[in-house]
Amino acid sequence: MNETTIPTDSQTTDSQTADSAQAQSATAQHSDSAASIRRITVAGAGTMGYSMAEIFARKGYEVTLWNHRWPALDRAKTLIAPEVADSIDYSASDHAFEDADLIVESIVEDIDAKLAFYRQISPLARHDAIIVTNTSGLSINKLATAVTSPRRFLGMHWFNPPTLIPLIEIIKNDATDPTVARTIYDLALAIGKKPAIVEKDVPGFAANRIQLAVVREVCSMVSKGIISPEGADAVMKYGLGFRWSCLGPLETLDFGGIDVFEHVSEYLMPDLEDSHEVPALLKQHYEAGELGVKTGKGFYDYSGDKARQATAERDRKLRAVHDALYGEDN
Repeated sequence: MNETTIPTDSQTTDSQTADSAQAQSATAQHSDSAASIRRITVAGAGTMGYSMAEIFARKGYEVTLWNHRWPALDRAKTLIAPEVADSIDYSASDHAFEDADLIVESIVEDIDAKLAFYRQISPLARHDAIIVTNTSGLSINKLATAVTSPRRFLGMHWFNPPTLIPLIEIIKNDATDPTVARTIYDLALAIGKKPAIVEKDVPGFAANRIQLAVVREVCSMVSKGIISPEGADAVMKYGLGFRWSCLGPLETLDFGGIDVFEHVSEYLMPDLEDSHEVPALLKQHYEAGELGVKTGKGFYDYSGDKARQATAERDRKLRAVHDALYGEDN
């Protein structure tokens, strides 16, 4: 799209200044909403759970990390940064839920396990305690059926690695009290995150719906020989993703010209992949047991020490982007 423009240096500076001012204003205006939260219990001592516990502890909250098995807690303590590990309480007792202002559930991603968990612990929680789930896609409405007083329940979807990805999706169920959603939104701001409220519970929430729409088109193009996997990733990393780290899709339309995108849409939309099936290329790797970094092979080779190197390189780049865009001086 040759006619598409990008912001000038002055526009970018003005935009970043406005973003910073708005963020500071929002934090100051709504800080009282999250002030009632001081004691937080994180349920689940896996990667997401212990990482969230560490983030909350660094911000001065009284944190308990709960797991139904002590070995998981012992392991988590060795993985949390030493400077905050000892400030966190570790527990396998249900008493951990009784006096929490906020309960963050991050147990196994299984609907039955989560429903059983809520039936067990939500009656133990104080009536004014907020309960949230870190599910990446299970129905918030379905989970709410097992929570006593579902008005205090919603999704709080963090992204891996949570120490580096700023976004938190906040997903309401049909009964969520708006003030509860606002409290969690303000809490996310207070711990330095960038929250977005998803007003309706839909499959995949917002981020995964957008992500899978891109994945569907990429898999289609690679399968048809239009572009290689390396080429498709380059398009995203050095073009779309580079721009989208500063401008969202709708901001991009505004800067590029809605008229330009409308004209391109007229001829391009009919040609885009619109299958409702799992992409064939994705299914092919799945059925071959090629699951990515965890198995040593996916679209790329991660054998030997390559998985560790790729993960370290990913984290280095994410940290650099995070610090450049959201560091304390920006």
